[in-house]
Amino acid sequence: MKKYIDSIKNTVLASSLPESEIYNQLIKGGFKVENYSAGALLHIDGEECTSLDIILSGKIVVERIDLSGNLLTISEFHRDDILGGNLLFSKQPFYPMTITAKTPSSILSMDKNTLFQILSENPEFLLTYLEFISDNAAILGNKIKHFIKKSIRESIMAYLEYESKRQKSTVIQLDMTKKALAERIGVERTSLSRELGKMRKEGLITFDGKSITLLS
Repeated sequence: MKKYIDSIKNTVLASSLPESEIYNQLIKGGFKVENYSAGALLHIDGEECTSLDIILSGKIVVERIDLSGNLLTISEFHRDDILGGNLLFSKQPFYPMTITAKTPSSILSMDKNTLFQILSENPEFLLTYLEFISDNAAILGNKIKHFIKKSIRESIMAYLEYESKRQKSTVIQLDMTKKALAERIGVERTSLSRELGKMRKEGLITFDGKSITLLS
């Protein structure tokens, strides 16, 4: 436990937190330290962001596969960097790309409620957090704009594949309207309906008002 407390306390973001607070959060589960081997997936494209991740050690990369099958590294993160800070309190808190451990890595995850409590009670932590997410959003946003040009079909499939894994079924139950789904993946509703129709004609999916079934 002591090594975790020291490692967390030595990060820029958490340096303002008392050791007693770090200890209590580790005991209560508000803070969780997780270790990843090289090549392990931290988050996949379309996954909901539910915690703030602080890198305690290792190298983390944001990656995507382009239309030619090439693996592109969009950005790299190292000790003291954070993941999910610009997504966690968003109305659309979903990772836009896959996040992978490039080397063996250790990550501190703060759940959303715990983070909100700390932000409310610790002005120094709040200021540092705002600086982090502002810098990260600017850097990552520019790189995403440069690399990402997803087609409507790619966006639909990324969503369906994530929900299929989450629901553990190829019959994906929809908990939103088609309009909300279109907003979720960032396309016009008419474009979504048109592409779903094409995918059905090609034998990729079937769908009704409440579900979409992956056929291949």
